[in-house]
Amino acid sequence: MNKVILHIDFDSYFASCEQQFNPKLRGKPIGVTATNGRTCIIAASREAKKCGVKSPSRTWEAVKIVPDMVYVPAQFERYWEITQKFLNICKDYSPYVELFSLDEVFMDITGTEKLFGGKYKIVQKIRERIKKEIGEYITVSVGISYNKLLAKLGSGMNKPNGLCEITRDNVWDIYSKTELTDLCGIGERVKKRLNKIGVYTPLELRNTPLKVLIKEFKDVEGHFLKNLGTATDESEVIPYYFETETKSVGRSYCIPKNTYDQRLILQHIYELCEEVALKLRRLDKKGRTVGLYLGGSNNYHGRKTLKNHIDKAEEIFALCKILYGGWNPKMVRQISIWVGNLEDSKNLTLPLFDEKEKREKISKAVDKINEKFGDHTIRNGFLLYAPNLKTVPNGYMADRFERQKLSASL
Repeated sequence: MNKVILHIDFDSYFASCEQQFNPKLRGKPIGVTATNGRTCIIAASREAKKCGVKSPSRTWEAVKIVPDMVYVPAQFERYWEITQKFLNICKDYSPYVELFSLDEVFMDITGTEKLFGGKYKIVQKIRERIKKEIGEYITVSVGISYNKLLAKLGSGMNKPNGLCEITRDNVWDIYSKTELTDLCGIGERVKKRLNKIGVYTPLELRNTPLKVLIKEFKDVEGHFLKNLGTATDESEVIPYYFETETKSVGRSYCIPKNTYDQRLILQHIYELCEEVALKLRRLDKKGRTVGLYLGGSNNYHGRKTLKNHIDKAEEIFALCKILYGGWNPKMVRQISIWVGNLEDSKNLTLPLFDEKEKREKISKAVDKINEKFGDHTIRNGFLLYAPNLKTVPNGYMADRFERQKLSASL
């Protein structure tokens, strides 16, 4: 039996939310900007896109195209509230709703479509409820297919407010009109490597021998790309309220202004380490591998793996400091830190020494205070006079899932 999968994608989500909140912005070209002071447009309205403004882009680039662009700082709390309302609508039509990102979901309606009059009727009902319960200025584009890969491809075919169904009968016709980068999983880097071996279209990818792809991309990625080319996707729709195994924990930050200030850079790194460590402890996990990415006049990405597992900011920072010391030049604008090779804390041996056990108790006490009064209420002395990070953490919405326990509301 063929599955019936929907991919529902909001149109110009952040910008449409702002236009829904503020009617004065409707019909105008607006750009939603990062909240940390950098001149970056992270979302453009439909009006701005029609004029040629893309996201992401720089404000100075956009103003050349649309001199009367209106800039609005991002308000992620508000967007999250709308996403919650949207999830509550979707789960009325299927228990299988997977939140793919803040503005898009997959739905498996294979077992429920007949209860609501069919797939097109479900799409119609969801759109009507979005208009009634969320706002008339917010629209969605929908892809329908027999797997997630093609459903996602379909939702981008007729934007905005579009609908596209990809079936076994029309899939290759649609592939003939599709760019490589339209397939989920192929970005510009992979596209260039595919071009290098003579693959320029999805149909050419379909006809490329697996051994050629494996030679260029190795085994796992080679098989993945072959599946994209043959429109094969066996992955299930995972309900957003199901717990999934966390493989790594990370945090990224774009510094408001490019800086050479070594102390300031290290302070930002330490604060990111604190946030990563805090999330590890909230998940009750520890990790062995620490990674550091630095974006500047040229980029650096290093990692280091320990024999023991850690979850303290000072331990993570000690490794990051070693990695940072091996990078040159020192101008930084972007910092990313992650911890991998995770293990549940309960599965690890207890500390053998009193000093380590004492640090564990201190960390738990600090966590309780920060949980009650807000993150970073207590900060390390190294961060004295350091500016607070000004952006919403990456993975923020995932944290909200964990902390709010949304499954209890189902």
